[in-house]
Amino acid sequence: RQGCGGRFASAPAGGDARVILLALGEPESALAEFERETATTFRAVGGPLALDALGRHSEADQAMAIAEQKYGIGMAYHRLLTHRGYRTPKWLEYFVTACGTMALEGGPIFWVATHRIHHQFSDQDGDPHSPVEGTWWAHMGWILVGKSMHHDTSTLARYVPDLAKDKFYVWITKYHYVPLIVVGVILLAVGGWPIVLWGIFLRTVVGLQTTWLVNSATHSWGTRRYKTRDMSTNSLWVALLTWGEGWHNNHHAHPTSARHGLKWYEIDFNWYGIWMLNKLGLARDLRVADLRADELAKKTVGSSLTTKELIPATPQVQPNLLA
Repeated sequence: RQGCGGRFASAPAGGDARVILLALGEPESALAEFERETATTFRAVGGPLALDALGRHSEADQAMAIAEQKYGIGMAYHRLLTHRGYRTPKWLEYFVTACGTMALEGGPIFWVATHRIHHQFSDQDGDPHSPVEGTWWAHMGWILVGKSMHHDTSTLARYVPDLAKDKFYVWITKYHYVPLIVVGVILLAVGGWPIVLWGIFLRTVVGLQTTWLVNSATHSWGTRRYKTRDMSTNSLWVALLTWGEGWHNNHHAHPTSARHGLKWYEIDFNWYGIWMLNKLGLARDLRVADLRADELAKKTVGSSLTTKELIPATPQVQPNLLA
């Protein structure tokens, strides 16, 4: 601007300003000076502001994703409530359950009932989300047009008697949207609509898609360590996207095991979280599959479990495998 006598103090930056300068026959030195000043201004003001906004949104998104996907779905809804692979103090159990509701996958009673039914009838008639009915159906069709998330009281009484008698779970299942609304209002007050779009809407969509990959991808593609009576597979990339839920063949072979990644190289962040809670004295009665029993890998391990097996009463603790 100084090289042009101040005549372009209000000229638009970027390509439009360049066209104006060239059209008016300004010397190359003026053009170069203008471009240098524009770049310097962006780096000094615009760049950091943009990066700061992006960083704050990313941090909020990551924190929310960890809360609902890791603690809420993987560690709470799935390994704690559905299979009772470990136990925690009630206050912590209720807290991680509230985190689970923020995934927008329904209340805990309906989620747990659906998953226990899935294990009993895995890839057979009665399975609510098997790729036998099509990959699209297994991924999200069963949610959009199916009826599996709307069980009658007799079904709930059979599959989730442990949760149905707890007033907290009855309440939060009925009002499972409340925690998400509360967090959304807080994010709106703290960071405005941009952070709400990142921390609520985008996170929810990504979280749903990754969760549904366990139903579709890990019953379609991957490797199989155990000869289970279903199509479950182990998938590293799904495990990475879901904090460890992708070791699905391991899980179907040992449903109540709190640890899904049974080998050291099978990354299982949800197990790491449970292990840490155990070290802090906040998790006990951890159930862990014994991979050293090689004969288990050679036998056919059934997935058609009874309701009693799906709701274990006395965990079989193996403390020598917790390290």
